[in-house]
Amino acid sequence: MSQVKKIGLLVGSEWSFPPAFLEEVNSRETDVVAEFVLLGGIRMDAACEFAVLIDRISHEVPYYRTYLKHAMLQGAYVINNPFWWSADDKFFQASLAHALGVTIPRTVLLPMKAYPAGVTGESLRNLAYPLNWQEIVSYVGLPAVLKDVQGGLTRMYRVDSLEELIQAYDRTGQACMMVQQYITDADYVRCLCIGPEEVLPLRYDPEARTYLTDASPLPAEQEAQLRSIAHRLNQALGYDVNCVEFAIQDGQPYVVDFMNPAPDLGINHLTPSYFHRAVKALADFAIAMAQTPTPQPREFRWSALLG
Repeated sequence: MSQVKKIGLLVGSEWSFPPAFLEEVNSRETDVVAEFVLLGGIRMDAACEFAVLIDRISHEVPYYRTYLKHAMLQGAYVINNPFWWSADDKFFQASLAHALGVTIPRTVLLPMKAYPAGVTGESLRNLAYPLNWQEIVSYVGLPAVLKDVQGGLTRMYRVDSLEELIQAYDRTGQACMMVQQYITDADYVRCLCIGPEEVLPLRYDPEARTYLTDASPLPAEQEAQLRSIAHRLNQALGYDVNCVEFAIQDGQPYVVDFMNPAPDLGINHLTPSYFHRAVKALADFAIAMAQTPTPQPREFRWSALLG
């Protein structure tokens, strides 16, 4: 009898995905089981009992991120790679997408508005001051979106004038921000990506933050285009699970957000149909990684795609 292989699940407050995933894996007649991870004090020489670990929460709990790096060293396959996730930011992704030839809104990285205690003017001698706001707005255009390079919705502001941009920037404190062209009169599609093959293009309403299950299907050619771009970006970023958001204006897709390695997989958010497809796809991929151990890339993949 083959040795049982274990998939470990690290989760936060989500309530629908964890039990559905555990049931999906454990109901199959395989040599793989799934369970919640339970962690306490971790010795530096501790072996990892899991063949695969699925990370849904380490972006909020640094202790988990540190453990996952240790687990990778012990041979576990981590979804998603914690080393890359720790280094990632939205401005680099914008630069990378542009280098790969993917259409993305014009983007400018901004210096922080405020700094920790102890950082003085002498520490900031490499910064140009004051910022040339008119030049920035001339490049990005208006309306625009001011957003945190580390992601999240708590610091995201749509601005329609130079004055609004400066006022919003003045409220951002020590966050590192970027300002990005806002694509108007657009249709939105999110591609939920799981594993190397599964890409689910889903029509999306960013204002209501909900998927449009009753919307007309995408034209086949456009759907294929979005799948191809999403696959290329995930390959470059080294993500096994991600959500790539497009704004489509006059038939031209712009990638507006693609740093979502822990996308919302809740049943109320995805709707039951998409939810069950996502659970099954992630179970398929995690079981495959447990049964056929695959070395996790230790270096970033994007350089190989730039030619």
